Formats: sequence, C-alpha cells, structure tokens
Amino acid sequence: MAPLIKISPSLLAADFAHLADSIAAAEEAGADELHFDVMDGYFVPNITVGIPVLEAIRPLTKLPIDVHMMVHEPARYAQAFADAGGDIFTMHVEACDDLDASLGDARVAGMTAGVSLKPDTPASVLQASLPFVERVLVMTVEPGFGGQPFMPEMLPKITELQNMAKIAGHDLEIAVDGGIKVDTAGDVINAGATTLISGTGVFNYPDGMKIGIEAIRTAGS
Repeated sequence: MAPLIKISPSLLAADFAHLADSIAAAEEAGADELHFDVMDGYFVPNITVGIPVLEAIRPLTKLPIDVHMMVHEPARYAQAFADAGGDIFTMHVEACDDLDASLGDARVAGMTAGVSLKPDTPASVLQASLPFVERVLVMTVEPGFGGQPFMPEMLPKITELQNMAKIAGHDLEIAVDGGIKVDTAGDVINAGATTLISGTGVFNYPDGMKIGIEAIRTAGS
C-alpha cells in the first residue's frame, strides 16, 4: 500500500491580514501540518516572520508546525522556536557550520530535526548525517521567495534520497517545497516524496482549499 501523502500549506501564501482565518481554513480543508517560513535577509535575500508570529498562531491550530529556517546558523534559535510552538525544525545544510550539532540542538529542544537542501546542493552531502536526520526537505525552487516555477531537474534528488534511506535501513520523511501544484505533484510523489509543501497551489486553488489539497495529495495515484 502506498503511504499517505501529507500536505503542508505554506503560510507564506496565506492572507496575512486574516492569518487566523487562513489557518482555520487550511485545517478544515484537511491539511496535515503547516509550513512556517523564517527568512533572515542574510542566508536568503528576503525577510519574513519570526518568533512573535509563531507564538500568536500556535494557539489557533492543533496541526504540527514545520519551522523552515532560511537563517544563518539556525540552531541558535532552536529552543526559542520550540518554546514558541514549533514541532519540526528544518535547517539548511548550507547554513550550518556543524550540521550534526545543529540537529542535536533541535532534538534537545524537543522538535523533529529536519534538513533542507538548496537546488544546487547534492543529496550526497547527507550521506554521513543521514542516520541522525528525521526529515529532509528538497527545495524545488531557490529559497527566498514564494511563487517561483517548479524545477523538474530536482526529481532525481528525491529518488536518490529515498534510495539512500532504504540502503541505510532508515525511515526518512522526504518533504518537497517549491512550485508544488496539481500539475507538478504527481511527479514529486512518484519520485518518492512523502510530504508536499504548497503555498499558492492550495491557498489559491480555484475550487477551494479542500479540493486543492485532495487533488495534490492524490496526484500520484
């Protein structure tokens, strides 16, 4: 039996003037978690939201919140984001001087430890650290801005990570973020992804979020 595909709406595409309503709509539509992008203007050329916003939205939903840290040396903030309500702490390998130590900091703070890879970063950089990684996020756009087109050349990286995990006997969750919509989701799922992060693909779906989430979730079947 194929694994159930999880859908994680990216709040970067939500209506920030009515964020509580957007979160409620995502939960009611069948989302499995929420994706919370944190950008520092240094690791990526944009600045988004941080700890106060996470603290504000945490009481609004029971869904797990994936904190995607597009921040230089993100583990410095692991405990603060855990205290604010983060459940998954996804760090870019390119932003960490010591990835294994950073993963340890996330786990000590009580969160699931995740690693994200930019498009130019090969899966092989995680070979040694894979046993300590619970979740990998493959970026199928350049991190920093929403609404970019999907990069199909990233599909082999998803499959490579899945194969690396199988060889290691490691139960790895593979998330994918960037340009995920109904017309791209099938290829991503068939390549081995287990969690799909989508912003405009769900929040702006013409027939509503519920239908959009289900269409993306079943695109690979």
